[in-house]
Amino acid sequence: MTPTLMAEQLSLNLPVRPALGRDDFFVTSANAIALALVEGWPNWHHGKLAIIGPAGSGKTHLAHVWAAQSGARIVSAKNLTRTDIPSLAQGPVAVENVPEIADDPDAQAALFHLHNLTLAEGHSLLFTGIAEPKHWGLSLPDLASRMQGTTTAALSEPDDTLLTVLLGKLFADRQLVPTPDTIPYLVRQIDRSYAAARALVEDLDRESLAQQRPITRAFASKHLKSRAA
Repeated sequence: MTPTLMAEQLSLNLPVRPALGRDDFFVTSANAIALALVEGWPNWHHGKLAIIGPAGSGKTHLAHVWAAQSGARIVSAKNLTRTDIPSLAQGPVAVENVPEIADDPDAQAALFHLHNLTLAEGHSLLFTGIAEPKHWGLSLPDLASRMQGTTTAALSEPDDTLLTVLLGKLFADRQLVPTPDTIPYLVRQIDRSYAAARALVEDLDRESLAQQRPITRAFASKHLKSRAA
């Protein structure tokens, strides 16, 4: 990157624009089975699938991959109301973050009716959550039983290969260009988790902007040492 372009990058608080296309989804042993299940959606058992995994593991990304293939609409579980159901049930639906409605009886009732009507209309359903459906804390027994009867596609914490790609994607989503030796260094230093990678990139973005400095290995090393102190 030229000094001029570097200066322009550092002078702007650029928006985060996650890349959510199929070509942006890097496949390793941590997510290959989940991706295969998503791409095989016409053959889902009972027409539904639950994607589970740690925060930041790619559940939303896979929901968008499936929506692009199936024409599904994507909705947040906590925003569901009964008035939404007739319209949503006319096609495939992805419902994200189902555990977030554990304390919301109305949203649970809405999801229960969406589940039944969508499948009755011959369309598919995809759900996302961090843990297995039996741990989603749903208080509506009929909904809980239907979620627990859903095939799951599990995403694991990243291996080194996926962590390398994940860091690159997180920087790219923020329109940041670290020096080539920065990401390999970070992979050796941080916990193997999506949460750790996301938090680190957010911190480096904020510090780089505040100090008007590019993201280099030396800058990243100084930041990590300051966090450990």
